[in-house]
Amino acid sequence: MACCDWAKTSAVNEAYHNEEWGVPLYDDQKQFEFLMLEVMQCGLSWTIVINKREILRRCFDHFDYLKVASYTNQDIARIMATEGMIRSQCKIKAIIHNARCFQKIREEFGSFSRYLWQWSDGKTILYDKHDQGYIPASNGLSDKISRDLKKRGFKFLGTVTVYSHLQACGIINDHDKHCPRYAYINAHFPTVTKSCYLEKQVQFFG
Repeated sequence: MACCDWAKTSAVNEAYHNEEWGVPLYDDQKQFEFLMLEVMQCGLSWTIVINKREILRRCFDHFDYLKVASYTNQDIARIMATEGMIRSQCKIKAIIHNARCFQKIREEFGSFSRYLWQWSDGKTILYDKHDQGYIPASNGLSDKISRDLKKRGFKFLGTVTVYSHLQACGIINDHDKHCPRYAYINAHFPTVTKSCYLEKQVQFFG
């Protein structure tokens, strides 16, 4: 299966790319997992995080945000002591704190997915030149969402981290146009084409 170049770096990345990355996501527990994986990635490579995904799932009750929101200092100590875990107490505390903020958004909007998809009117965005390999680290949309999430108390969710999440959960389709997943997403979900807006650190991955 031909796919985006980054997916060819490991079997784990290839499976994630072929089965999950970029597919529109509407399940809140998966939204929380994807978003918190991005939090754990801050300052690290994605390869480190994806390779430790099962450890992270065990540490955080498979990212059940209701359970995570009730964690205490004992849970922080348990997670820090877990073999193979990314031992960043700041990030672990942030995930617990974010679970509580996540719940508040659910209470206001009915679901976190509904809150997030409102920013694209429920459609996957196709940006100019992204399908040709010109991919930014962030853009105007991720700036807006990041600012709003920060106002709501979320931590470790800057514009670059938010942009990565928008790619992962399917709000932005950043698969290469020659990748079968690009065509699959466009054929099975509503899309909208938009011009680039406030893009930063654009790199060519073609």
